[in-house]
Amino acid sequence: MRKAAFIHSPQLEEYPYPPDCPFNTSRAGKVRNILNSMGLLSGPGISEVAPVAAERMVLKKFHSAHYLHILHSAEKGRWDIDALNMGIGTSDCPIFKGMYDYSALACGATLTGANLILSGVADIAFNPSGGLHHAAPERAAGFCYMNDVALGCLVLAEAGKRVLYLDIDVHFSDGVSYAFYDRSDVMTISFHETGKMLFPGTGFEDEIGTGAGKGYCVNVPLPAGTYDEVYMKAFRAVAVPLIEVYNPDVIVFALGADALAGDPLAHLYLTNNVYADIIGLLLKFNKPILATGGGGYHIGNTVRAWSLAWSILSGDGGHDLNLGIGGVMMESTDWQGGFRDRELVVSNQQRDTVAPAVDDVIQSVKAHVFPYHSL
Repeated sequence: MRKAAFIHSPQLEEYPYPPDCPFNTSRAGKVRNILNSMGLLSGPGISEVAPVAAERMVLKKFHSAHYLHILHSAEKGRWDIDALNMGIGTSDCPIFKGMYDYSALACGATLTGANLILSGVADIAFNPSGGLHHAAPERAAGFCYMNDVALGCLVLAEAGKRVLYLDIDVHFSDGVSYAFYDRSDVMTISFHETGKMLFPGTGFEDEIGTGAGKGYCVNVPLPAGTYDEVYMKAFRAVAVPLIEVYNPDVIVFALGADALAGDPLAHLYLTNNVYADIIGLLLKFNKPILATGGGGYHIGNTVRAWSLAWSILSGDGGHDLNLGIGGVMMESTDWQGGFRDRELVVSNQQRDTVAPAVDDVIQSVKAHVFPYHSL
Protein backbone atom coordinates (compact mmCIF):
# COMPACT_ATOMS: atom_id res chain seq x y z
CA MET A 1 0.00 0.00 0.00
CA ARG A 2 1.28 3.45 -0.89
CA LYS A 3 1.91 5.89 1.94
CA ALA A 4 0.78 9.20 0.46
CA ALA A 5 1.06 12.64 2.09
CA PHE A 6 -0.79 15.72 0.85
CA ILE A 7 1.11 18.79 2.04
CA HIS A 8 -0.86 21.97 2.58
CA SER A 9 -1.70 24.63 5.12
CA PRO A 10 -4.34 27.39 5.02
CA GLN A 11 -1.44 29.74 5.73
CA LEU A 12 -0.38 29.30 2.09
CA GLU A 13 -3.58 31.05 1.07
CA GLU A 14 -2.85 34.14 3.15
CA TYR A 15 -0.32 35.64 0.72
CA PRO A 16 -2.04 36.44 -2.58
CA TYR A 17 -0.05 37.86 -5.47
CA PRO A 18 -1.37 41.22 -6.76
CA PRO A 19 -4.77 40.92 -8.51
CA ASP A 20 -3.32 41.70 -11.94
CA CYS A 21 -0.71 38.92 -11.67
CA PRO A 22 -1.72 35.62 -13.36
CA PHE A 23 -0.22 33.50 -10.57
CA ASN A 24 -3.02 32.51 -8.19
CA THR A 25 -2.13 31.04 -4.79
CA SER A 26 -5.72 29.91 -4.15
CA ARG A 27 -5.33 26.90 -6.46
CA ALA A 28 -3.81 24.60 -3.84
CA GLY A 29 -6.55 25.38 -1.34
CA LYS A 30 -9.23 24.69 -3.94
CA VAL A 31 -7.63 21.32 -4.66
CA ARG A 32 -7.48 20.54 -0.96
CA ASN A 33 -11.13 21.41 -0.41
CA ILE A 34 -12.34 19.26 -3.30
CA LEU A 35 -10.23 16.28 -2.26
CA ASN A 36 -11.33 16.60 1.35
CA SER A 37 -15.00 16.83 0.40
CA MET A 38 -14.63 13.59 -1.57
CA GLY A 39 -12.85 11.74 1.22
CA LEU A 40 -9.57 11.58 -0.70
CA LEU A 41 -7.42 13.00 2.10
CA SER A 42 -8.10 10.24 4.58
CA GLY A 43 -8.07 6.50 4.69
CA PRO A 44 -5.43 3.77 4.87
CA GLY A 45 -1.97 5.08 4.00
CA ILE A 46 -3.16 8.66 3.33
CA SER A 47 -2.27 11.66 5.48
CA GLU A 48 -2.51 15.42 5.30
CA VAL A 49 0.59 17.21 6.56
CA ALA A 50 1.04 20.90 7.38
CA PRO A 51 4.37 22.32 6.18
CA VAL A 52 6.88 24.35 8.16
CA ALA A 53 8.53 27.32 6.46
CA ALA A 54 12.05 26.63 5.23
CA GLU A 55 14.66 28.17 7.49
CA ARG A 56 17.13 30.66 6.08
CA MET A 57 20.00 28.22 6.57
CA VAL A 58 18.25 25.69 4.34
CA LEU A 59 17.29 28.29 1.75
CA LYS A 60 20.99 29.17 1.52
CA LYS A 61 21.68 25.72 0.10
CA PHE A 62 20.48 27.20 -3.18
CA HIS A 63 19.96 30.97 -2.79
CA SER A 64 22.70 33.37 -1.76
CA ALA A 65 22.47 35.17 1.57
CA HIS A 66 22.67 38.47 -0.32
CA TYR A 67 19.69 37.59 -2.51
CA LEU A 68 17.57 36.49 0.46
CA HIS A 69 18.41 39.74 2.24
CA ILE A 70 17.45 41.83 -0.80
CA LEU A 71 14.22 39.87 -1.25
CA HIS A 72 13.24 40.32 2.39
CA SER A 73 14.15 44.01 2.32
CA ALA A 74 12.11 44.63 -0.83
CA GLU A 75 9.06 43.14 0.82
CA LYS A 76 9.52 45.59 3.70
CA GLY A 77 9.58 48.53 1.30
CA ARG A 78 13.34 48.87 0.87
CA TRP A 79 13.50 48.34 -2.88
CA ASP A 80 16.48 49.52 -4.89
CA ILE A 81 18.39 48.93 -8.11
CA ASP A 82 19.97 45.77 -6.65
CA ALA A 83 16.51 44.29 -6.23
CA LEU A 84 15.49 45.20 -9.77
CA ASN A 85 18.66 43.66 -11.17
CA MET A 86 17.69 40.48 -9.33
CA GLY A 87 14.27 40.43 -11.00
CA ILE A 88 12.40 41.69 -7.94
CA GLY A 89 9.75 44.29 -8.69
CA THR A 90 9.28 43.36 -12.35
CA SER A 91 5.96 42.63 -14.04
CA ASP A 92 6.29 38.86 -13.51
CA CYS A 93 7.80 39.08 -10.01
CA PRO A 94 5.98 42.00 -8.38
CA ILE A 95 6.62 43.11 -4.83
CA PHE A 96 3.77 42.29 -2.47
CA LYS A 97 3.19 41.79 1.23
CA GLY A 98 4.10 38.27 2.27
CA MET A 99 6.10 37.33 -0.83
CA TYR A 100 9.09 36.22 1.26
CA ASP A 101 7.00 34.29 3.78
CA TYR A 102 4.90 32.66 1.06
CA SER A 103 7.99 31.56 -0.84
CA ALA A 104 9.68 30.21 2.29
CA LEU A 105 6.54 28.28 3.22
CA ALA A 106 6.10 26.87 -0.30
CA CYS A 107 9.75 25.76 -0.17
CA GLY A 108 9.16 24.33 3.28
CA ALA A 109 6.25 22.30 1.94
CA THR A 110 8.41 20.65 -0.71
CA LEU A 111 11.18 20.05 1.82
CA THR A 112 8.61 18.55 4.19
CA GLY A 113 7.75 16.10 1.43
CA ALA A 114 11.43 15.32 0.82
CA ASN A 115 11.97 14.60 4.51
CA LEU A 116 8.85 12.40 4.69
CA ILE A 117 10.28 10.34 1.84
CA LEU A 118 13.78 10.18 3.34
CA SER A 119 12.37 9.03 6.68
CA GLY A 120 10.17 6.39 5.08
CA VAL A 121 7.00 7.97 6.46
CA ALA A 122 5.73 8.50 2.90
CA ASP A 123 6.60 7.17 -0.52
CA ILE A 124 4.31 9.67 -2.26
CA ALA A 125 4.22 13.36 -1.28
CA PHE A 126 2.37 16.13 -3.11
CA ASN A 127 2.81 19.86 -2.52
CA PRO A 128 0.49 21.67 -4.96
CA SER A 129 1.98 25.01 -3.88
CA GLY A 130 5.42 24.04 -5.15
CA GLY A 131 7.03 23.86 -8.57
CA LEU A 132 8.58 27.34 -8.49
CA HIS A 133 11.19 26.25 -10.99
CA HIS A 134 12.33 29.54 -12.55
CA ALA A 135 14.02 31.12 -9.52
CA ALA A 136 17.82 31.19 -9.74
CA PRO A 137 20.30 31.51 -6.85
CA GLU A 138 20.28 35.30 -7.17
CA ARG A 139 17.31 36.06 -9.38
CA ALA A 140 13.51 35.96 -9.27
CA ALA A 141 11.75 35.11 -12.54
CA GLY A 142 8.48 33.78 -13.90
CA PHE A 143 6.45 34.37 -10.70
CA CYS A 144 9.09 32.43 -8.74
CA TYR A 145 11.11 34.04 -5.92
CA MET A 146 12.57 30.89 -4.32
CA ASN A 147 13.13 27.55 -6.01
CA ASP A 148 11.51 24.82 -3.91
CA VAL A 149 12.12 22.01 -6.39
CA ALA A 150 15.83 22.77 -6.73
CA LEU A 151 16.05 22.74 -2.93
CA GLY A 152 14.14 19.46 -2.77
CA CYS A 153 16.52 17.87 -5.27
CA LEU A 154 19.54 19.19 -3.35
CA VAL A 155 18.33 17.81 -0.01
CA LEU A 156 17.61 14.42 -1.54
CA ALA A 157 20.99 14.34 -3.31
CA GLU A 158 22.78 15.36 -0.12
CA ALA A 159 21.17 12.34 1.53
CA GLY A 160 22.87 10.15 -1.07
CA LYS A 161 19.85 9.66 -3.31
CA ARG A 162 20.02 9.46 -7.07
CA VAL A 163 17.37 11.97 -8.17
CA LEU A 164 15.32 12.13 -11.35
CA TYR A 165 13.70 15.54 -11.80
CA LEU A 166 10.82 15.46 -14.28
CA ASP A 167 9.04 18.69 -15.22
CA ILE A 168 5.95 18.84 -17.43
CA ASP A 169 5.15 22.51 -16.83
CA VAL A 170 4.73 24.27 -20.18
CA HIS A 171 7.78 26.43 -19.47
CA PHE A 172 11.36 25.13 -19.46
CA SER A 173 12.60 24.39 -15.95
CA ASP A 174 15.60 26.68 -16.31
CA GLY A 175 16.21 27.33 -12.60
CA VAL A 176 16.42 23.60 -11.82
CA SER A 177 18.09 22.39 -15.00
CA TYR A 178 20.91 24.93 -14.77
CA ALA A 179 21.36 24.29 -11.04
CA PHE A 180 22.44 20.72 -11.82
CA TYR A 181 23.94 21.35 -15.24
CA ASP A 182 27.35 19.95 -14.26
CA ARG A 183 26.12 17.09 -12.05
CA SER A 184 25.11 13.51 -12.72
CA ASP A 185 23.49 12.72 -9.37
CA VAL A 186 20.41 14.69 -10.48
CA MET A 187 19.07 14.08 -13.97
CA THR A 188 16.65 16.75 -15.19
CA ILE A 189 14.05 16.05 -17.88
CA SER A 190 11.88 18.95 -19.01
CA PHE A 191 8.98 18.70 -21.45
CA HIS A 192 7.90 22.19 -22.45
CA GLU A 193 6.72 24.42 -25.25
CA THR A 194 9.64 25.49 -27.39
CA GLY A 195 11.59 28.51 -26.26
CA LYS A 196 11.12 29.92 -29.76
CA MET A 197 7.55 30.66 -28.70
CA LEU A 198 7.59 30.97 -24.92
CA PHE A 199 9.41 32.21 -21.82
CA PRO A 200 12.19 31.71 -20.82
CA GLY A 201 13.41 31.30 -24.41
CA THR A 202 15.82 28.47 -23.63
CA GLY A 203 15.66 24.72 -23.08
CA PHE A 204 16.62 23.38 -26.49
CA GLU A 205 17.72 19.85 -27.37
CA ASP A 206 21.41 20.75 -27.44
CA GLU A 207 21.40 22.05 -23.85
CA ILE A 208 22.53 18.75 -22.36
CA GLY A 209 24.78 19.70 -19.44
CA THR A 210 28.50 20.09 -19.06
CA GLY A 211 31.39 18.25 -17.43
CA ALA A 212 30.15 15.41 -15.23
CA GLY A 213 26.59 16.46 -16.05
CA LYS A 214 26.87 16.10 -19.82
CA GLY A 215 23.92 14.04 -20.98
CA TYR A 216 22.04 14.49 -17.70
CA CYS A 217 20.12 17.61 -18.71
CA VAL A 218 17.36 16.57 -21.11
CA ASN A 219 15.09 19.03 -22.89
CA VAL A 220 12.09 18.21 -25.05
CA PRO A 221 10.90 21.49 -26.61
CA LEU A 222 7.53 20.96 -28.27
CA PRO A 223 5.73 22.97 -30.94
CA ALA A 224 2.57 24.98 -30.34
CA GLY A 225 -0.50 22.83 -30.79
CA THR A 226 1.09 19.65 -29.41
CA TYR A 227 -1.75 17.27 -28.52
CA ASP A 228 -2.11 14.21 -26.29
CA GLU A 229 -1.16 11.47 -28.74
CA VAL A 230 2.13 12.99 -29.92
CA TYR A 231 3.04 14.26 -26.44
CA MET A 232 2.77 10.73 -25.05
CA LYS A 233 4.70 9.40 -28.03
CA ALA A 234 7.54 11.77 -27.10
CA PHE A 235 7.29 10.86 -23.42
CA ARG A 236 7.48 7.14 -24.08
CA ALA A 237 10.31 7.57 -26.57
CA VAL A 238 12.47 9.86 -24.43
CA ALA A 239 11.57 9.86 -20.75
CA VAL A 240 10.74 6.20 -20.19
CA PRO A 241 14.03 4.70 -21.49
CA LEU A 242 16.09 7.39 -19.72
CA ILE A 243 14.37 6.77 -16.39
CA GLU A 244 14.89 3.05 -16.87
CA VAL A 245 18.62 3.36 -17.53
CA TYR A 246 19.20 6.09 -14.92
CA ASN A 247 17.35 4.05 -12.29
CA PRO A 248 16.81 6.85 -9.74
CA ASP A 249 16.21 6.36 -6.04
CA VAL A 250 13.51 9.04 -6.04
CA ILE A 251 11.54 11.03 -8.61
CA VAL A 252 10.81 14.73 -8.15
CA PHE A 253 7.88 15.57 -10.39
CA ALA A 254 6.70 19.12 -11.23
CA LEU A 255 3.12 19.06 -12.52
CA GLY A 256 2.59 22.51 -13.94
CA ALA A 257 -0.89 22.55 -15.50
CA ASP A 258 -0.22 25.32 -18.01
CA ALA A 259 0.43 22.75 -20.75
CA LEU A 260 -3.33 22.11 -20.83
CA ALA A 261 -5.39 23.42 -23.72
CA GLY A 262 -6.97 26.75 -22.90
CA ASP A 263 -4.22 28.06 -20.67
CA PRO A 264 -4.05 31.82 -21.32
CA LEU A 265 -0.25 32.01 -21.20
CA ALA A 266 0.74 29.12 -23.49
CA HIS A 267 -0.11 27.26 -26.67
CA LEU A 268 -0.10 23.49 -26.12
CA TYR A 269 -3.26 21.44 -26.64
CA LEU A 270 -3.21 18.78 -23.94
CA THR A 271 -5.89 17.28 -21.73
CA ASN A 272 -5.21 16.15 -18.20
CA ASN A 273 -5.47 12.56 -19.44
CA VAL A 274 -1.80 13.02 -20.37
CA TYR A 275 -1.04 13.78 -16.71
CA ALA A 276 -2.90 10.66 -15.64
CA ASP A 277 -1.05 8.53 -18.19
CA ILE A 278 2.34 9.91 -17.14
CA ILE A 279 1.64 9.27 -13.47
CA GLY A 280 0.61 5.73 -14.32
CA LEU A 281 3.93 5.18 -16.09
CA LEU A 282 5.92 6.69 -13.21
CA LEU A 283 4.21 4.52 -10.63
CA LYS A 284 5.33 1.42 -12.54
CA PHE A 285 8.93 2.30 -11.68
CA ASN A 286 8.04 1.73 -8.01
CA LYS A 287 10.10 4.70 -6.82
CA PRO A 288 9.19 7.32 -4.20
CA ILE A 289 7.67 10.38 -5.85
CA LEU A 290 7.86 13.95 -4.57
CA ALA A 291 5.30 15.85 -6.65
CA THR A 292 4.60 19.56 -6.81
CA GLY A 293 2.32 21.95 -8.63
CA GLY A 294 3.71 24.70 -10.83
CA GLY A 295 2.13 26.90 -13.48
CA GLY A 296 -1.50 26.76 -14.49
CA TYR A 297 -3.39 29.94 -15.24
CA HIS A 298 -6.81 28.55 -16.10
CA ILE A 299 -7.84 27.95 -12.51
CA GLY A 300 -10.60 25.39 -13.09
CA ASN A 301 -8.49 23.25 -15.41
CA THR A 302 -5.52 23.41 -13.04
CA VAL A 303 -7.55 22.43 -9.98
CA ARG A 304 -9.10 19.49 -11.82
CA ALA A 305 -5.70 18.33 -13.13
CA TRP A 306 -4.09 18.38 -9.70
CA SER A 307 -7.09 16.70 -8.10
CA LEU A 308 -6.84 13.95 -10.70
CA ALA A 309 -3.10 13.68 -10.10
CA TRP A 310 -3.55 13.20 -6.36
CA SER A 311 -6.34 10.68 -6.81
CA ILE A 312 -4.01 8.49 -8.90
CA LEU A 313 -0.83 9.10 -6.87
CA SER A 314 -2.63 8.19 -3.64
CA GLY A 315 -4.00 4.97 -5.07
CA ASP A 316 -7.60 5.94 -5.79
CA GLY A 317 -7.19 5.33 -9.50
CA GLY A 318 -8.73 8.50 -10.86
CA HIS A 319 -12.00 8.63 -8.92
CA ASP A 320 -14.39 9.35 -11.77
CA LEU A 321 -17.36 7.50 -10.31
CA ASN A 322 -19.36 10.67 -9.65
CA LEU A 323 -19.85 12.16 -13.09
CA GLY A 324 -21.39 15.34 -11.68
CA ILE A 325 -18.31 16.52 -9.83
CA GLY A 326 -17.13 18.54 -12.81
CA GLY A 327 -20.05 20.90 -12.39
CA VAL A 328 -21.34 20.51 -8.85
CA MET A 329 -18.26 20.09 -6.70
CA MET A 330 -15.81 22.04 -8.84
CA GLU A 331 -18.13 25.02 -9.38
CA SER A 332 -17.76 24.82 -13.13
CA THR A 333 -20.24 24.44 -15.96
CA ASP A 334 -17.52 23.72 -18.52
CA TRP A 335 -17.43 19.97 -18.02
CA GLN A 336 -19.60 17.61 -15.98
CA GLY A 337 -17.48 14.49 -16.44
CA GLY A 338 -15.36 14.38 -13.30
CA PHE A 339 -11.65 14.96 -12.87
CA ARG A 340 -10.68 13.74 -16.34
CA ASP A 341 -10.94 16.10 -19.29
CA ARG A 342 -12.95 15.23 -22.35
CA GLU A 343 -10.97 14.26 -25.44
CA LEU A 344 -10.19 17.16 -27.75
CA VAL A 345 -10.70 17.06 -31.50
CA VAL A 346 -7.45 17.32 -33.45
CA SER A 347 -7.75 18.58 -37.02
CA ASN A 348 -5.96 16.97 -39.94
CA GLN A 349 -4.06 20.19 -40.48
CA GLN A 350 -2.88 20.16 -36.85
CA ARG A 351 -1.75 16.55 -37.18
CA ASP A 352 0.07 17.27 -40.44
CA THR A 353 1.92 20.20 -38.87
CA VAL A 354 2.59 19.04 -35.30
CA ALA A 355 3.28 15.32 -35.64
CA PRO A 356 6.33 15.66 -37.95
CA ALA A 357 7.73 18.47 -35.78
CA VAL A 358 7.44 16.32 -32.65
CA ASP A 359 9.11 13.41 -34.47
CA ASP A 360 12.00 15.72 -35.32
CA VAL A 361 12.33 16.75 -31.67
CA ILE A 362 12.35 13.11 -30.54
CA GLN A 363 15.13 12.25 -32.98
CA SER A 364 17.12 15.34 -32.00
CA VAL A 365 16.90 14.57 -28.28
CA LYS A 366 17.94 10.98 -28.90
CA ALA A 367 20.92 12.10 -30.99
CA HIS A 368 22.09 14.59 -28.36
CA VAL A 369 21.50 12.59 -25.16
CA PHE A 370 21.05 8.86 -25.70
CA PRO A 371 24.71 8.05 -26.55
CA TYR A 372 25.75 9.20 -23.05
CA HIS A 373 23.57 6.43 -21.62
CA SER A 374 24.37 3.69 -24.15
CA LEU A 375 20.86 3.92 -25.61
